[in-house]
Amino acid sequence: MGVGKTTVGRGLAERLGTTFRDTDTDIVESAGKEISEIFIDEGEPHFRELERQAVRTAVAGHQGVLALGGGAILDPGTRALLTGLPVVFLEMGVAEAVKRTGLDAPRPLLAVNPRQRWRELMEQRRPLYTEVARAVVTTEGRTPDEVVDAVMDALELKKA
Repeated sequence: MGVGKTTVGRGLAERLGTTFRDTDTDIVESAGKEISEIFIDEGEPHFRELERQAVRTAVAGHQGVLALGGGAILDPGTRALLTGLPVVFLEMGVAEAVKRTGLDAPRPLLAVNPRQRWRELMEQRRPLYTEVARAVVTTEGRTPDEVVDAVMDALELKKA
């Protein structure tokens, strides 16, 4: 959360001369409401099902750069879909995460004790991210353009 998936994804797509898609945006558009509202109105299990569907659809039909929500990796089917694809895990530490997401941002999983909850989420998710990632790129202390450069280098990509 707050690592810059959308910003970096858009920048990477621009550099590669391709399209960008974000599954969180797909979910919001199909549900007709914000993710925080889905969590409140229907609960996290319902959101995760919408997320699984959005990822399957996007992986099957999108040829450009794709950003997935931070929890998409929790689903074993999603991890299987990502196996062998050029997946990059963008990482940062808790201090940077709190600085970027803020303590009052509308992020349902960080609503109570954001620092502790972020640490717990990362302890749970980091092994899953690294399981499917071809590369791990830190975003700390870097501008979005520098992160895009690092992603391109890590994946050995050439500019369009």
